[in-house]
Amino acid sequence: LTKNLLEDVKKIFKTTSGTPFLIPTTGTGAWESALTNTLSPGDRTVSFLIGQFSLLWIDQQQRLKFNVDVVESDWGAGADLDALASKIAEDTAHTIKAVCIVHNETATGVTNNLATVRKILDHYQHPALFLVDGVSSICALDFRMDEWGIDVALTGSQKALSLPTGMGIVCASPKALEASKTATSVRVFFDWNDYLKFYKLGSYWPYTPSIQLLYGLRAALDLLFEEGLDNVIARHTRLAKATRLAVDAWGLKNCTQKEEWFSDTVTAVIVPSYIDSAEIVRRAWKRYNLSLGLGLNKVAGKVFRIGHLGNLNELQLLGCLAGVEMVLKDVGYPVTLGSGVAAASAFLQNTTPLIPSRI
Repeated sequence: LTKNLLEDVKKIFKTTSGTPFLIPTTGTGAWESALTNTLSPGDRTVSFLIGQFSLLWIDQQQRLKFNVDVVESDWGAGADLDALASKIAEDTAHTIKAVCIVHNETATGVTNNLATVRKILDHYQHPALFLVDGVSSICALDFRMDEWGIDVALTGSQKALSLPTGMGIVCASPKALEASKTATSVRVFFDWNDYLKFYKLGSYWPYTPSIQLLYGLRAALDLLFEEGLDNVIARHTRLAKATRLAVDAWGLKNCTQKEEWFSDTVTAVIVPSYIDSAEIVRRAWKRYNLSLGLGLNKVAGKVFRIGHLGNLNELQLLGCLAGVEMVLKDVGYPVTLGSGVAAASAFLQNTTPLIPSRI
Protein backbone atom coordinates (compact mmCIF):
# COMPACT_ATOMS: atom_id res chain seq x y z
CA LEU A 1 0.00 0.00 0.00
CA THR A 2 2.64 2.52 1.04
CA LYS A 3 5.00 1.75 -1.84
CA ASN A 4 2.29 2.47 -4.41
CA LEU A 5 1.12 5.58 -2.56
CA LEU A 6 4.63 7.03 -2.51
CA GLU A 7 4.87 6.62 -6.27
CA ASP A 8 1.39 7.94 -7.00
CA VAL A 9 1.52 10.92 -4.66
CA LYS A 10 4.40 12.33 -6.70
CA LYS A 11 1.93 12.86 -9.54
CA ILE A 12 -0.08 15.45 -7.60
CA PHE A 13 3.09 17.50 -7.12
CA LYS A 14 4.05 16.96 -10.78
CA THR A 15 7.49 15.68 -9.88
CA THR A 16 9.56 12.72 -10.98
CA SER A 17 12.64 13.56 -8.91
CA GLY A 18 11.00 14.48 -5.58
CA THR A 19 10.86 12.21 -2.54
CA PRO A 20 7.50 12.17 -0.70
CA PHE A 21 6.86 11.71 3.01
CA LEU A 22 3.40 10.80 4.37
CA ILE A 23 3.46 12.11 7.92
CA PRO A 24 0.63 11.56 10.43
CA THR A 25 0.23 15.25 11.21
CA THR A 26 -1.51 18.44 10.07
CA GLY A 27 -0.28 21.19 7.77
CA THR A 28 1.47 22.79 10.74
CA GLY A 29 3.54 19.66 11.24
CA ALA A 30 4.29 19.54 7.52
CA TRP A 31 5.58 23.14 7.79
CA GLU A 32 7.84 22.13 10.66
CA SER A 33 9.12 19.13 8.72
CA ALA A 34 9.98 21.31 5.73
CA LEU A 35 11.87 23.84 7.85
CA THR A 36 13.72 21.67 10.35
CA ASN A 37 15.01 19.19 7.78
CA THR A 38 16.54 21.84 5.52
CA LEU A 39 17.62 24.72 7.78
CA SER A 40 19.73 25.42 10.86
CA PRO A 41 19.00 27.82 13.71
CA GLY A 42 20.06 31.34 12.74
CA ASP A 43 19.59 30.76 9.01
CA ARG A 44 18.02 33.68 7.17
CA THR A 45 14.68 33.08 5.47
CA VAL A 46 12.50 35.40 3.42
CA SER A 47 8.82 34.86 4.14
CA PHE A 48 5.71 36.73 2.99
CA LEU A 49 3.02 37.97 5.38
CA ILE A 50 -0.25 38.24 3.44
CA GLY A 51 -2.81 36.59 5.73
CA GLN A 52 -3.43 34.40 8.74
CA PHE A 53 -1.75 31.22 7.51
CA SER A 54 1.37 32.92 6.23
CA LEU A 55 1.45 34.72 9.60
CA LEU A 56 1.37 31.40 11.44
CA TRP A 57 4.17 29.95 9.31
CA ILE A 58 6.29 33.03 10.01
CA ASP A 59 5.59 32.64 13.72
CA GLN A 60 6.75 29.03 13.50
CA GLN A 61 9.95 30.05 11.71
CA GLN A 62 10.70 32.61 14.41
CA ARG A 63 10.03 30.17 17.24
CA LEU A 64 12.35 27.67 15.56
CA LYS A 65 15.06 30.36 15.83
CA PHE A 66 15.47 31.22 12.16
CA ASN A 67 16.31 34.79 11.17
CA VAL A 68 13.09 35.65 9.36
CA ASP A 69 13.06 38.53 6.88
CA VAL A 70 9.33 39.31 6.73
CA VAL A 71 7.90 40.91 3.59
CA GLU A 72 4.44 42.25 4.44
CA SER A 73 1.58 43.12 2.09
CA ASP A 74 -1.98 44.30 2.65
CA TRP A 75 -4.35 41.45 3.47
CA GLY A 76 -5.99 40.85 0.10
CA ALA A 77 -2.79 41.47 -1.86
CA GLY A 78 -0.33 38.89 -3.08
CA ALA A 79 3.30 38.46 -2.02
CA ASP A 80 5.48 41.43 -2.90
CA LEU A 81 7.74 39.75 -5.44
CA ASP A 82 9.39 43.05 -6.39
CA ALA A 83 10.65 43.23 -2.82
CA LEU A 84 11.89 39.65 -3.14
CA ALA A 85 13.78 40.53 -6.32
CA SER A 86 15.47 43.44 -4.53
CA LYS A 87 16.49 41.30 -1.57
CA ILE A 88 17.82 38.52 -3.80
CA ALA A 89 19.74 41.02 -5.96
CA GLU A 90 21.36 42.58 -2.89
CA ASP A 91 22.26 39.25 -1.32
CA THR A 92 25.48 38.63 -3.20
CA ALA A 93 26.88 36.82 -0.15
CA HIS A 94 23.95 34.36 -0.32
CA THR A 95 22.93 34.84 3.31
CA ILE A 96 19.33 34.00 2.39
CA LYS A 97 19.03 30.25 2.83
CA ALA A 98 15.35 29.82 1.95
CA VAL A 99 12.40 31.62 0.41
CA CYS A 100 9.16 30.49 2.09
CA ILE A 101 5.83 31.26 0.45
CA VAL A 102 2.21 30.23 0.88
CA HIS A 103 0.92 29.35 -2.58
CA ASN A 104 -2.72 29.97 -1.70
CA GLU A 105 -3.52 32.14 1.34
CA THR A 106 -6.81 30.71 2.55
CA ALA A 107 -7.66 33.65 4.82
CA THR A 108 -7.93 36.17 1.98
CA GLY A 109 -8.38 34.07 -1.15
CA VAL A 110 -5.02 35.05 -2.66
CA THR A 111 -2.91 32.85 -4.93
CA ASN A 112 0.75 33.68 -5.51
CA ASN A 113 2.74 33.19 -8.71
CA LEU A 114 5.33 30.51 -7.95
CA ALA A 115 6.84 30.54 -11.44
CA THR A 116 7.86 34.18 -10.90
CA VAL A 117 9.65 33.30 -7.65
CA ARG A 118 11.68 30.70 -9.53
CA LYS A 119 12.49 33.19 -12.30
CA ILE A 120 13.80 35.67 -9.72
CA LEU A 121 16.04 33.08 -8.07
CA ASP A 122 17.34 31.87 -11.42
CA HIS A 123 17.92 35.38 -12.78
CA TYR A 124 20.29 36.17 -9.92
CA GLN A 125 21.65 32.59 -9.79
CA HIS A 126 20.76 32.50 -6.11
CA PRO A 127 21.02 29.11 -4.35
CA ALA A 128 18.28 29.70 -1.74
CA LEU A 129 15.91 26.83 -1.16
CA PHE A 130 12.34 27.38 -2.40
CA LEU A 131 9.81 26.15 0.19
CA VAL A 132 6.07 26.19 -0.61
CA ASP A 133 2.95 25.73 1.48
CA GLY A 134 0.47 24.12 -0.93
CA VAL A 135 -2.07 23.09 1.70
CA SER A 136 -5.05 24.66 -0.09
CA SER A 137 -3.64 24.52 -3.62
CA ILE A 138 -2.18 21.11 -4.46
CA CYS A 139 -4.73 18.91 -6.30
CA ALA A 140 -6.84 21.99 -7.05
CA LEU A 141 -4.58 24.63 -8.63
CA ASP A 142 -1.88 24.30 -11.26
CA PHE A 143 1.22 23.12 -9.39
CA ARG A 144 4.48 22.09 -11.04
CA MET A 145 7.17 21.15 -8.55
CA ASP A 146 9.87 20.14 -11.02
CA GLU A 147 9.19 22.82 -13.63
CA TRP A 148 9.15 25.61 -11.03
CA GLY A 149 12.18 24.29 -9.19
CA ILE A 150 10.40 23.94 -5.85
CA ASP A 151 12.60 22.32 -3.22
CA VAL A 152 10.00 21.43 -0.60
CA ALA A 153 6.25 21.37 -1.24
CA LEU A 154 3.63 20.32 1.26
CA THR A 155 -0.09 19.79 1.53
CA GLY A 156 -2.66 18.43 3.97
CA SER A 157 -5.20 15.67 3.65
CA GLN A 158 -8.22 17.83 4.52
CA LYS A 159 -8.30 20.25 1.58
CA ALA A 160 -8.38 19.30 -2.10
CA LEU A 161 -7.78 15.62 -1.31
CA SER A 162 -11.11 15.68 0.57
CA LEU A 163 -9.89 13.41 3.38
CA PRO A 164 -10.22 13.91 7.13
CA THR A 165 -7.52 16.01 8.77
CA GLY A 166 -4.45 14.16 9.98
CA MET A 167 -1.97 13.57 7.17
CA GLY A 168 0.73 16.00 6.12
CA ILE A 169 2.21 15.21 2.72
CA VAL A 170 5.67 16.62 2.10
CA CYS A 171 7.74 16.29 -1.07
CA ALA A 172 11.45 17.12 -1.13
CA SER A 173 13.72 17.75 -4.10
CA PRO A 174 17.20 16.20 -4.37
CA LYS A 175 18.61 19.61 -3.37
CA ALA A 176 16.45 19.64 -0.24
CA LEU A 177 17.53 16.11 0.67
CA GLU A 178 21.14 17.20 0.30
CA ALA A 179 20.49 20.18 2.58
CA SER A 180 19.00 17.85 5.19
CA LYS A 181 22.38 16.18 5.59
CA THR A 182 23.91 19.33 7.10
CA ALA A 183 20.86 21.06 8.65
CA THR A 184 21.24 21.17 12.43
CA SER A 185 17.69 21.97 13.53
CA VAL A 186 16.47 19.49 16.13
CA ARG A 187 13.91 17.09 14.75
CA VAL A 188 12.73 13.64 15.77
CA PHE A 189 9.15 12.88 14.72
CA PHE A 190 9.59 14.89 11.51
CA ASP A 191 13.07 13.65 10.58
CA TRP A 192 13.26 12.66 6.92
CA ASN A 193 16.36 10.55 7.55
CA ASP A 194 14.35 8.11 9.66
CA TYR A 195 11.90 7.70 6.80
CA LEU A 196 14.67 7.24 4.24
CA LYS A 197 16.23 4.45 6.31
CA PHE A 198 12.96 2.54 6.35
CA TYR A 199 12.35 3.23 2.65
CA LYS A 200 15.61 1.37 1.98
CA LEU A 201 14.58 -1.46 4.28
CA GLY A 202 11.28 -1.79 2.42
CA SER A 203 9.13 -1.41 5.56
CA TYR A 204 8.60 2.32 4.92
CA TRP A 205 7.57 3.49 8.40
CA PRO A 206 9.77 4.64 11.31
CA TYR A 207 6.71 4.62 13.59
CA THR A 208 3.06 3.55 13.51
CA PRO A 209 1.35 5.07 10.48
CA SER A 210 -2.24 6.24 10.28
CA ILE A 211 -3.52 3.20 8.41
CA GLN A 212 -7.06 4.47 7.87
CA LEU A 213 -5.79 7.67 6.24
CA LEU A 214 -3.51 5.66 3.96
CA TYR A 215 -6.51 3.73 2.67
CA GLY A 216 -8.37 7.02 2.37
CA LEU A 217 -5.50 8.53 0.40
CA ARG A 218 -5.57 5.52 -1.94
CA ALA A 219 -9.26 6.10 -2.62
CA ALA A 220 -8.81 9.88 -3.01
CA LEU A 221 -5.97 9.49 -5.51
CA ASP A 222 -7.94 6.94 -7.49
CA LEU A 223 -10.85 9.39 -7.79
CA LEU A 224 -8.53 12.23 -8.84
CA PHE A 225 -6.75 10.13 -11.44
CA GLU A 226 -10.05 8.80 -12.77
CA GLU A 227 -11.26 12.36 -13.34
CA GLY A 228 -7.82 13.40 -14.60
CA LEU A 229 -5.72 15.93 -12.70
CA ASP A 230 -5.98 18.54 -15.46
CA ASN A 231 -9.76 18.10 -15.44
CA VAL A 232 -9.79 18.50 -11.66
CA ILE A 233 -7.90 21.78 -11.96
CA ALA A 234 -10.26 22.96 -14.72
CA ARG A 235 -13.24 22.12 -12.51
CA HIS A 236 -11.84 24.25 -9.69
CA THR A 237 -11.27 27.11 -12.13
CA ARG A 238 -14.86 26.81 -13.34
CA LEU A 239 -16.44 26.70 -9.87
CA ALA A 240 -14.33 29.63 -8.68
CA LYS A 241 -15.35 31.79 -11.63
CA ALA A 242 -19.01 30.98 -10.98
CA THR A 243 -18.59 31.98 -7.33
CA ARG A 244 -17.00 35.29 -8.22
CA LEU A 245 -19.81 36.03 -10.70
CA ALA A 246 -22.31 35.41 -7.91
CA VAL A 247 -20.45 37.78 -5.58
CA ASP A 248 -20.52 40.46 -8.28
CA ALA A 249 -24.25 39.91 -8.81
CA TRP A 250 -24.85 40.42 -5.08
CA GLY A 251 -23.10 43.79 -5.31
CA LEU A 252 -20.33 42.68 -2.96
CA LYS A 253 -16.56 42.81 -3.39
CA ASN A 254 -13.86 40.18 -3.36
CA CYS A 255 -11.24 40.63 -0.62
CA THR A 256 -8.57 39.77 -3.19
CA GLN A 257 -7.43 43.08 -4.67
CA LYS A 258 -6.39 42.06 -8.19
CA GLU A 259 -7.65 39.46 -10.64
CA GLU A 260 -4.15 38.01 -11.03
CA TRP A 261 -4.32 36.91 -7.38
CA PHE A 262 -7.84 35.41 -7.43
CA SER A 263 -7.92 32.00 -5.78
CA ASP A 264 -9.70 29.09 -7.43
CA THR A 265 -10.13 27.28 -4.10
CA VAL A 266 -11.63 29.93 -1.80
CA THR A 267 -13.34 33.30 -2.18
CA ALA A 268 -13.26 35.84 0.66
CA VAL A 269 -16.27 38.19 0.41
CA ILE A 270 -16.23 41.68 1.96
CA VAL A 271 -19.46 42.70 3.70
CA PRO A 272 -20.75 46.25 4.28
CA SER A 273 -19.54 47.94 7.48
CA TYR A 274 -22.97 47.69 9.12
CA ILE A 275 -22.85 43.86 8.96
CA ASP A 276 -20.72 41.58 11.14
CA SER A 277 -19.54 38.80 8.86
CA ALA A 278 -19.32 36.45 11.86
CA GLU A 279 -23.10 36.71 12.16
CA ILE A 280 -23.42 35.51 8.56
CA VAL A 281 -21.33 32.44 9.38
CA ARG A 282 -23.28 31.74 12.61
CA ARG A 283 -26.69 32.10 10.98
CA ALA A 284 -25.72 30.00 7.97
CA TRP A 285 -24.78 27.18 10.31
CA LYS A 286 -27.69 27.48 12.72
CA ARG A 287 -30.49 27.99 10.21
CA TYR A 288 -29.40 26.41 6.92
CA ASN A 289 -26.78 23.85 7.96
CA LEU A 290 -24.33 25.69 5.72
CA SER A 291 -20.68 25.90 6.75
CA LEU A 292 -18.92 29.11 5.66
CA GLY A 293 -15.51 30.38 6.71
CA LEU A 294 -14.97 33.16 9.25
CA GLY A 295 -12.87 36.22 8.62
CA LEU A 296 -9.59 35.74 10.48
CA ASN A 297 -7.40 38.21 12.37
CA LYS A 298 -7.22 41.51 10.45
CA VAL A 299 -10.32 40.70 8.40
CA ALA A 300 -12.38 39.29 11.29
CA GLY A 301 -15.94 40.59 11.09
CA LYS A 302 -15.24 42.05 7.66
CA VAL A 303 -15.30 39.01 5.37
CA PHE A 304 -16.81 35.58 5.14
CA ARG A 305 -15.31 32.82 3.02
CA ILE A 306 -16.79 30.39 0.53
CA GLY A 307 -14.62 27.33 -0.01
CA HIS A 308 -14.92 25.70 -3.41
CA LEU A 309 -12.36 22.93 -3.47
CA GLY A 310 -12.13 19.19 -3.24
CA ASN A 311 -14.98 16.77 -3.93
CA LEU A 312 -17.43 19.45 -5.10
CA ASN A 313 -19.58 19.75 -8.19
CA GLU A 314 -21.64 22.44 -9.89
CA LEU A 315 -24.96 21.63 -8.21
CA GLN A 316 -23.41 21.51 -4.75
CA LEU A 317 -21.90 24.94 -5.34
CA LEU A 318 -25.23 26.37 -6.53
CA GLY A 319 -26.88 25.07 -3.35
CA CYS A 320 -24.23 26.85 -1.31
CA LEU A 321 -24.73 30.10 -3.22
CA ALA A 322 -28.49 29.91 -2.70
CA GLY A 323 -27.88 29.46 1.02
CA VAL A 324 -25.58 32.47 1.12
CA GLU A 325 -28.27 34.58 -0.52
CA MET A 326 -30.82 33.60 2.13
CA VAL A 327 -28.35 34.41 4.91
CA LEU A 328 -27.52 37.79 3.39
CA LYS A 329 -31.25 38.55 3.33
CA ASP A 330 -31.53 37.41 6.96
CA VAL A 331 -28.85 39.84 8.17
CA GLY A 332 -30.33 42.82 6.38
CA TYR A 333 -28.33 43.00 3.19
CA PRO A 334 -30.58 43.98 0.24
CA VAL A 335 -29.76 41.02 -2.00
CA THR A 336 -32.13 39.97 -4.76
CA LEU A 337 -32.78 36.29 -4.15
CA GLY A 338 -31.62 34.26 -7.11
CA SER A 339 -29.30 36.94 -8.49
CA GLY A 340 -26.03 35.23 -7.67
CA VAL A 341 -27.39 31.78 -8.42
CA ALA A 342 -28.58 32.99 -11.82
CA ALA A 343 -25.20 34.50 -12.68
CA ALA A 344 -23.37 31.35 -11.61
CA SER A 345 -25.90 29.06 -13.34
CA ALA A 346 -25.64 30.91 -16.64
CA PHE A 347 -21.86 30.55 -16.58
CA LEU A 348 -21.87 26.91 -15.53
CA GLN A 349 -24.55 25.96 -18.05
CA ASN A 350 -22.28 27.23 -20.81
CA THR A 351 -19.00 25.82 -19.50
CA THR A 352 -19.68 22.51 -17.72
CA PRO A 353 -18.54 19.60 -19.90
CA LEU A 354 -20.21 16.24 -20.25
CA ILE A 355 -19.02 13.65 -17.75
CA PRO A 356 -16.51 11.60 -19.80
CA SER A 357 -17.61 8.22 -18.43
CA ARG A 358 -21.23 8.95 -19.40
CA ILE A 359 -20.76 10.09 -22.97
